[in-house]
Amino acid sequence: MLKEYFLENVKSVINTLVKDSKLGQMSETDNFSLQAEVPKNTQFGDFAVNVSSLARYAKLAPEQIAQIIADNIEKIDFDINVTAGFINFKLHSNMLNSILFDVLDKKLDYAKNNQGNGSKVILEYVSANPTGPFHIGHGRWAAMGSALANVMKYSGYDVYQEFYINDAGSQIQKLGKSLYIRILKELNVDIDFPSSEEEAKNFYTGEYLIPVAKEFVQVEKEKAEQIKKDFNGEFNTEHLKYLSKYARLKMLSLQKALLENFHTHFDNYFSELTLHESGKVEECIKKLDELGVLYEKDGALWFASSKYGDDQDRVIKKSDGAYTYLTADIAYHFNKLQRGFDTLLNIWGADHHGYIPRMRASIEVLGYNPNSLEVLLGQLVNLVMNGEQVRMGKRTKMITLDDLIEDVGVDATRYWMIMRSIDTTLDFDVELAKSKTDENPVFYVQYAHARACSILRHAVQEKYDIINKTKEEATVSDLEEKLAELKTNDFEILWNCDDEKSLETTKKVLLKMEEYKSVVQNAAKNRTPYLLTKYLQELAASFHQFYSFSKVLVEDEKLMFARLSIVKAVTLILESAMQLIAVEAPERM
Repeated sequence: MLKEYFLENVKSVINTLVKDSKLGQMSETDNFSLQAEVPKNTQFGDFAVNVSSLARYAKLAPEQIAQIIADNIEKIDFDINVTAGFINFKLHSNMLNSILFDVLDKKLDYAKNNQGNGSKVILEYVSANPTGPFHIGHGRWAAMGSALANVMKYSGYDVYQEFYINDAGSQIQKLGKSLYIRILKELNVDIDFPSSEEEAKNFYTGEYLIPVAKEFVQVEKEKAEQIKKDFNGEFNTEHLKYLSKYARLKMLSLQKALLENFHTHFDNYFSELTLHESGKVEECIKKLDELGVLYEKDGALWFASSKYGDDQDRVIKKSDGAYTYLTADIAYHFNKLQRGFDTLLNIWGADHHGYIPRMRASIEVLGYNPNSLEVLLGQLVNLVMNGEQVRMGKRTKMITLDDLIEDVGVDATRYWMIMRSIDTTLDFDVELAKSKTDENPVFYVQYAHARACSILRHAVQEKYDIINKTKEEATVSDLEEKLAELKTNDFEILWNCDDEKSLETTKKVLLKMEEYKSVVQNAAKNRTPYLLTKYLQELAASFHQFYSFSKVLVEDEKLMFARLSIVKAVTLILESAMQLIAVEAPERM
């Protein structure tokens, strides 16, 4: 990564100068922090390091400090100039040519790295109740989580993706009762959901259970008829138990199918119910009790979490003997740690912010590092249609993730869901996401890839005789084999041009491709996959500019192959980044 290369170069020289007492009054005990950046005015250079902050230690003017450091940097394939407190680096063609060669050589693995060093991470996200369709917020967690898993794997982390099924509470019985009513209605029984809003809270009244009921009546005819026969105004206990399980499994299977269609794959679906049935919840409570962090008050069992960073103690078992949500969550995270994961990475809604301290408290009490828990708090998604935000309240028909995907498509939905930092509210412009214009980010990026592929196809259609010297028509594969034979010095011809704009855009697209390495590492390290979408748009823009000012299919064979190499390299980086966010890189549009 060139930016880091120049920064480390400067730091190394500073340390040597300070050690030799050649940088004013700076001493080895002085703590300083520097950053490399891309100058706004590229005439100064391609990269720059501002050393003005060292003036307070060196007792010298920033420009003098910069000049001393610059004079001691060994110049290899780059020039240096000093402007005020900035040390500017301007690359020679050798370094630029090496970028292009490296991309063509490593292909889709160009930015692959071992930042994670095999660290075992369990990434838990979505984790919705199996009681209904996913809302659009679930879509954001699904897109973000799967993209994050991909970029972390690409960066050397051992990532295990898990969906936690909240299937142990009263909501499953509510689901069973709701399906019970839908089935009876299908069988023409005079029954309906309660009319009062308060009583209706004990049911799921959404129409999504109607097709489930229709299927049940068709597939399990005898069971359905028995349910009808046994209905006497009250829910039969055995039938309710059966339907609750049936509905849970059915809704979960529908959720799984949607997630797979949405390019979101989980290694495991972990049932909360199994924690209770296996005795792991009781086992966890027993361990907490043995550690002396539980006490009784007002007939309830409390966890003294305030001693470990929480703002107050928490109830583990209510006075009626029922467990709180926290109890199973503690047991679940304890189970994750017992499975040997180094990092427990969760994506939660922003309303769960207060939940983090109590979970870290439980992890610390159980003998693990509380910082092993990382939580990304996701903000809401606002749907925008025809320039206005869609209001979705209790009395408004919910727009589900399924609805959105059907209307917009998987690629556009994923791209838009990933496009902003997860801790900021996302305005999802439905009409723009469907449009085929440059204003639509996903279309703009996909079009760049398709355009690059089109150039490669035209190259073999128009210039096939240059490749194999025969009458037989060549293919893109033939062209790629030819490009693979090129060496770094074959790209030197790119710089033998009098057109300043062509030179500028050629350099810009090469440096933008090189930047992919640092983007990937930052996205993985900081858990920010949205950086990939931002980068894709910037690379697409750089490519379009390059193509506008540098004709690719020219008569000069060497120049043509050099520029075709850039086109091919762009397709590789675009495809690699789009693979990480699980969005298609089309060859034609």
